[in-house]
Amino acid sequence: MDIQHIPVLCNEVLDFLEPKSGGIYVDATVGVGGHSSAILAESSPNGRIIGIDLDADALEISRARLHTFTDRYLLIHGNFARMDALLKNCSVEAVDGILLDLGVSSLQLDTPGRGFGFKHTGPLDMRMNPRQSLLAVQVVNDSAVETLVDIFKRYGEERFARRIAYRIVQARQKEPITTTTRLADIVKAAIPQKASRIHPATRVFQALRIYVNAELENLDTGLDAAISLLKPGGCLCVITFHSLEDRIVKRRFQRCARTCICPPKTPVCICEHEPSLQILTKRPVLPAAGEVQANPRARSAKLRAARKIAFSPFLAEN
Repeated sequence: MDIQHIPVLCNEVLDFLEPKSGGIYVDATVGVGGHSSAILAESSPNGRIIGIDLDADALEISRARLHTFTDRYLLIHGNFARMDALLKNCSVEAVDGILLDLGVSSLQLDTPGRGFGFKHTGPLDMRMNPRQSLLAVQVVNDSAVETLVDIFKRYGEERFARRIAYRIVQARQKEPITTTTRLADIVKAAIPQKASRIHPATRVFQALRIYVNAELENLDTGLDAAISLLKPGGCLCVITFHSLEDRIVKRRFQRCARTCICPPKTPVCICEHEPSLQILTKRPVLPAAGEVQANPRARSAKLRAARKIAFSPFLAEN
């Protein structure tokens, strides 16, 4: 793994975060440390980074990448959904900026043993945190057909979810489905063949990964934690890679930026709601053509940013 790899939308993230010396920033999905390295360089000489990740292997690569910044970084093995509790354990109550990069890292995608991709044969694992108990192989082989249909529809927006689920159930009756390539072949055979820029199994693999790692639930909780941690004037940047994530972020930002949360037919505002965020991106920021050409995995990335403006009683109640 080349730890010098430039992360997605890095310059754009720096433009929104505006890292400064003396600031404290959270890279809540630190991965291999690309964004963190750039933030530390920009916030020289005294800016600090707290990096969080579920993947212990990624944290070790980050440690190697960031070692030249000596005591300006802290790496934590944990779930960004609990970043408020994780930072409280480090005696950090508020920060100047937070980044959530929700993409699967190249380290994970390019390691067949992690089971995230199907270019090479690997075990059906898909765990971001190798210490957790639920694996994709259990979901594929033990779930009822209706459960599989729901997973593929809800988390993959797969139009052929039912056909795929029935094919999986038929195949596993002969022998368990234990490898990525076998599952991909089953999915490919289950749906009509047509020209597409993505592999037929892409949405199913996305759905299983999201389900196994509770990614949408973690995002929902993590956004609350991030907003509560920001100082007034602090910036939250979120990079998403599919519409399910982007929709959650967009709606959360919109809700937190509203001046009124009364039901639509309420004649006079009675909620006394105060907005907590100022949205900085009316539309998501997309990678430039040159970045996509250099890194095709960046093509689906979308960046949204918002600035903390006030404490919100509404957020405190949720």
